[in-house]
Amino acid sequence: MRVKWREHDGAWELSLRLDADEDITGEVTDGQRVEMATNGCRVRPAVPAGEVHPDLLALLAWTVVAPWTRSRIVFDRPVSPEFARALHDGWGVEAGPVGGAPRPRGRVLAISYSGGADSAAVAAILPDAPLITFQRVGHTRVPNRWTHYRSDTLVRLAKATGRDVTVVQSDLEFVLRYPRPGFPEHHAVMAGAILLADRMDLGGVALGYEIGSRWLGGGRYVHRYTPDNPMWSGHGPWGTLFAAAGLPMVLPVAGISEAMTMKIALSSKLRDQVRWCLRGDAESACGRCGKCLYKELIQAAVEGRPLRTEITADRPVAQKWQRPPPYGGQEMIEYGCARVPNIETTPFAKAAEYLRPTIESTRWLERLYPPAMAEIPEPWREPIERYMTEHFPVMDADDRRRVETWGSR
Repeated sequence: MRVKWREHDGAWELSLRLDADEDITGEVTDGQRVEMATNGCRVRPAVPAGEVHPDLLALLAWTVVAPWTRSRIVFDRPVSPEFARALHDGWGVEAGPVGGAPRPRGRVLAISYSGGADSAAVAAILPDAPLITFQRVGHTRVPNRWTHYRSDTLVRLAKATGRDVTVVQSDLEFVLRYPRPGFPEHHAVMAGAILLADRMDLGGVALGYEIGSRWLGGGRYVHRYTPDNPMWSGHGPWGTLFAAAGLPMVLPVAGISEAMTMKIALSSKLRDQVRWCLRGDAESACGRCGKCLYKELIQAAVEGRPLRTEITADRPVAQKWQRPPPYGGQEMIEYGCARVPNIETTPFAKAAEYLRPTIESTRWLERLYPPAMAEIPEPWREPIERYMTEHFPVMDADDRRRVETWGSR
């Protein structure tokens, strides 16, 4: 793989070229098979990026090209030995040219902000942190087959928070042709934070990945306790690579469940701007997609009320809940089914029959998993841990056993 960056009129343009042993079909870190649609993309921050450290440009390029790179990658400027070593140790890829100095860590922690409940919870915990939000825009060479995706709505809601918000536009999701436009690697959502890290003096980027994503397998692809999660573990390949670029990932809510991040978000000043749906307009979520149904279950459980949805069990978006487990995000299905009144009249009735959860069997999802705090880098660990222990009871040995045997029973 060969990659090259060009800065033109405020946009950073990435071009890539496959090696002879590479092809357009690749695999994401979480196992998803993907197909390449085009050999270039752009990232345009709302403010000029200025000088960008070579390790940061290499990191950003890697979030795009990792699925298709087999054995080597050639950057257009020298990277530090530390960065090259992290790439080799994590993926077995030889990187070059090597010879640059490592990037010094900055002092500021920014939030990669999506506007969903998990992301809003992080923003509530870190009220002074700047927000950097990613906006998908069209590609010059790839047709947009997902016109219902309302990235403009998410940006308007982010700006309505009244916080320090920086919008970064990119067409990098169109590098994918299959299964649909999307991030080549999930970490590409941090394109803005990576590109602006030097300008903003960033020493870390915070994300809203909660206990399910960090510790219980990430939902969609596996269903087991994963302390060595390759995507979000601080000592995994991605965590090590970001740290080598002087921009470690910070997961403030990795020790609590989605129900608790929902609770934080809905009790915060950001409540009116929380939006997890990608299809609704500025007024409301669509209420018809699978994400809306899943999050409505969690919100109803947190608020102790019946489900409010017009989706019925025969709808395609509800079909997975009619089959036996395991389910993606199963811990939250258990939590919701145990707490939502009249669950037997909802699309989750079959799931409730299969799982048979109770309030007591799911109470661990209202508590804090301590190892998640130990992964937060200094200097942000102490204030985040203080917030968490003030708002949530800490898991005891039995609770921790539930986490650490997840998927094995």
